[in-house]
Parts: sequence; C-alpha cells; structure tokens
Amino acid sequence: MSLKVSGLSVEKSGATILSRVSFSAPAGRITGLIGPNGAGKSTLLTALLGLIPATGKTDFDGIDVPQLPRRDRARLMALVEQSSTTEERLSVRDVVALGRIPHEAAWQSGCDAEDEAIVTGALAEAGMTGFATRRFTTLSGGEQQRVHVARALAQQPRLLLLDEPTSHLDIRAQLQLLALLRLKAKAGMTILVALHDLNLAMRFCDHLVVLSGGRLAAQGRPGDILTRALLREVYGVSARLVPDAVSGQALIIFDEAMADGAGQIPD
Repeated sequence: MSLKVSGLSVEKSGATILSRVSFSAPAGRITGLIGPNGAGKSTLLTALLGLIPATGKTDFDGIDVPQLPRRDRARLMALVEQSSTTEERLSVRDVVALGRIPHEAAWQSGCDAEDEAIVTGALAEAGMTGFATRRFTTLSGGEQQRVHVARALAQQPRLLLLDEPTSHLDIRAQLQLLALLRLKAKAGMTILVALHDLNLAMRFCDHLVVLSGGRLAAQGRPGDILTRALLREVYGVSARLVPDAVSGQALIIFDEAMADGAGQIPD
C-alpha cells in the first residue's frame, strides 16, 4: 500500500508553489517530508488530500486518489494539520468522534457502539483519555494537537498525513507521538509526516522526501541523503554528522548559518 506521486504541481495566484514533484512513500513505513520554510510541504499534503487544485498523478495501492469521491477518500486517508481550531463548544471526545463521520451509514444519526469503542481507543493511544470530557477550546496548543491526532486515528486511515505534528508538543510528547506513529507503521499504516527537526527525522523515519523551493531536492534513506552537502544546499547551514555512541545513528550538529553574498542570512 505505497503512495506514488508523479509530477505534482500546484499554482496559486499565478505563482508556482510545487513544480512537478515526484516521490514515493513506502508501504507500512514512516516517510518524513522535510525542507525549509516555504518549501511547499504543507501545500503538498493538502494537495494530496484534494483540498486544493493540483495537477499530476497520485496513486495509493493502485487507487487513483484524485478520482475518488470525497467520502471514499476520507475513508482512505486522514490529515493532521499543523494548526486547527474551532469556536464550537465541543468536548474532546466530540472532536475525536468527528473522525468516524466518513464511516457512518447514511441512516446513522451518530456514533454506534463500534464507533464509540474506536473513539475510546484513539483517545487512549493519543494519551488523551483523561481529557475526554474537557471542552476542546480550553486545552493548550499541544493538547489540542494530540486531540487532532486521536481524531485522525479514529478515522482509521490506511494513509496518514501529518503536517508538523510535533510543533506544539514538549520533548516527551514529541517522542511519544513519533513512537506511536512507528507502531502504526509496523501495523501496516503508511505515514507521511512533515517535520522540521532533522534529528527526529533521522531517528524515526524510514524514508525521507526533501523539498526545496517547491521542487524535489532528494529522497531516500535518511542516512544516505542527509549529508553535509545537502544541508548546506537546501538549508544554508554548516553542519556535522556525528555517530551516536548508543544507537549508532548519526546526529546532526549545526555549526552556523551560511551567509549569502551580501553577508545576510538567507530566508
């Protein structure tokens, strides 16, 4: 159940945001989507879900994703956005239960017993069981993010897309979330996650897709493509890769930002 994207392009107001991006996300693995701010990561994720107009081909396990009816697409894939709020007076459990809507029968007026069990399980996996009756708007940004992860898990997607899911989380919660994603991948879920922390990407991702200026800069195994040369070219930084004494994996040590010809740090 791998994801294959070919020639994905997106234009907004006459500007090219993504230009013929082609990559694959292996089945049952975590693929990290990385690149500097403005590289097109969020645009790519929303385009894959069909939320914005795009050209190109997106195939998941032989399924032409853009041709799926919206409801079928929602049963296949779920997106955890970087930031998503609501003014509705919903409890945490109510928000997570929204993930069951694509699976409800036309005659259903709400969650049945099976749905309720799935929602309960999703809350537990995201570590939010104790918050189930709290009003969603009273939670911190990190807590809200974990609720959205639970909502996506309740959707039971085969392909899970996440846009910077660790951005509002403390270190412990970041590690717990990525460990959960690893378990989901081992159980067969295909995961594409946008990350800024390259050391987390190195540790938890099986495959990386690197975007730069709306184009594909590289893809492959983290240890193969995260080189000093790529970090300099894509991120404009000088860095060293140092083997970790315990895991044996490389750690990226950043030395300095590279200045451009005018002596300014590039955007």
